[in-house]
Amino acid sequence: MAVPQLTKSISRNNFYAYLWHAIFLALAGNFMDVDTIIPSMIIDAGGNSFHIGLLTAIMLGGSSFMQIVFSPYLNNKPEKKGYLILAILLRVAALLGLGILLFFFSQNEEFGSALLLIFLLITLFSLSGAFAAISYTDILGKSMFEDKRKSFFSLRQALMSIGVFISAILAAKMLKSFNYPLNYGALFITAGVSLAIATLGFWRVKEVRSPIVKLSKLKDYFTTLKKEISSNARLKGYLLLVNTMGISLALLPFLMLYSKQHFNIGNEQVGQYLIFKVSAGVIAGLLVFYFSKKVKYKLMLYAIALMALFVPLHLLAFGSQQAFAIYFFIGGLIFTFYKVAMEGILLEVSSNENRAIYAGLSGAGHIVPALFPIAGGWIIHAYGFEAFFVVFITIILISFYFVRNLDCRK
Repeated sequence: MAVPQLTKSISRNNFYAYLWHAIFLALAGNFMDVDTIIPSMIIDAGGNSFHIGLLTAIMLGGSSFMQIVFSPYLNNKPEKKGYLILAILLRVAALLGLGILLFFFSQNEEFGSALLLIFLLITLFSLSGAFAAISYTDILGKSMFEDKRKSFFSLRQALMSIGVFISAILAAKMLKSFNYPLNYGALFITAGVSLAIATLGFWRVKEVRSPIVKLSKLKDYFTTLKKEISSNARLKGYLLLVNTMGISLALLPFLMLYSKQHFNIGNEQVGQYLIFKVSAGVIAGLLVFYFSKKVKYKLMLYAIALMALFVPLHLLAFGSQQAFAIYFFIGGLIFTFYKVAMEGILLEVSSNENRAIYAGLSGAGHIVPALFPIAGGWIIHAYGFEAFFVVFITIILISFYFVRNLDCRK
C-alpha cells in the first residue's frame, strides 16, 4: 500500500532498503557477468562472434529497448512495487533455470538445442530486468528526497563495488574448481540465490503515491513520447548521448572473444579479467562517492569517452595479451562511471509525473547500443576485428559532440 506523501523517515527507510538490494545484487553480479562469465560460457559451448553479438545485444541493448513495450502499461499504475518484485522473481527463476540446465547439460549433447535453451533463459532474465528497471527508477525517484539521490547513487556504487569484488574472487575460484559446464551451473545457481535475498529489500520499500500522466491507448503513449522529445531539449540530448557513448558497454564481450580466439585463454585468465574489472569498479565507486558533491556528470562522460578510445587504439597498435587485464580494468571504470552518470542525468531531466515514461523512452532510446553488438558480430565474422574497432572508435568520437552540448547542471 502506497503512502500519500514523502517524509524524512520514509526517505531514509527507502534509502537503506535500496542499499540492501544493491549489496546482494552486487554479490550476484559477477556470477552472471555479461562481460566475462556469460561470453566465456557461450564460447566454451561452441559459440562464435555472431552468438556473442546477439547475446550482448539481448543483455545490454535489447533489454533496454524493450522498456518501451512495458512503459505504457506501468505508467498507468500509480503503485509499482508489486510489479518490481514480480520482475525480480522472474530473474531469479531464469538464473536458477540456467544453473539447473548446465548441471544436466554435457558437451556430448546436441549443441544447437542446448544453446537455444541458454539463449531463451538469458532472454527471460534480460526482459524481466527491463520490466523491473521502469518500476525501480520510478519508485526511487518519488520515494527518496532529491538531495539524497546523488549520495545514494555514490554510496550504492561504492558498496556494490566491494560486494562485487568479493563475489569476483569467489567466481574466479569456482571457475577453476569445476569443469565445464558444472562451473557455470554453480555460478548461476549462486547468482539466483543471491538475487532472491536481494529482493527482500524491495519488500521493505514504502512507495509514495504520486500523480501520473494516464495513457488510455498505446497511440497516446507514442504521442506523449513525441511531445516530450520535441519539447524537452535536455531529453533529446540525453538520447543522442546514450546512442553513441552507450556502445562503450558492449566492448568487453568482444575483447573476451578476441582473447579466446587469439590467445586461447582458459578459465584462470577469465577469472583474472573479472577481478581486474571489478577492482576498477571498487576504485571508481569509492572515488565517485568521495567526490560526489564536486564532480559533475559531464566530467565523468568525458572520462568514459577517452577511456573507450584508448582500449581499441592500444590493442590495434600493440595487440599484447598482457594488456588485456588492463583493458578489463578500464572497462570496469567505464561501466561504473556510465551507470552513475546516466541514472543521475535521467532523474535530472525527468519529473515525478513523467519519470516512468522517460524510463521507458530511455530504454527505447538505446537503438544503436541494441543493434551495435549484432552488427559488430557480423563485422568481425566478415571483415575481422580491425574493422570492428574502427567502427567503434568512430561512434565514440561522435559522442564527444553530444557530451559538450548536454545541458546537465549537476
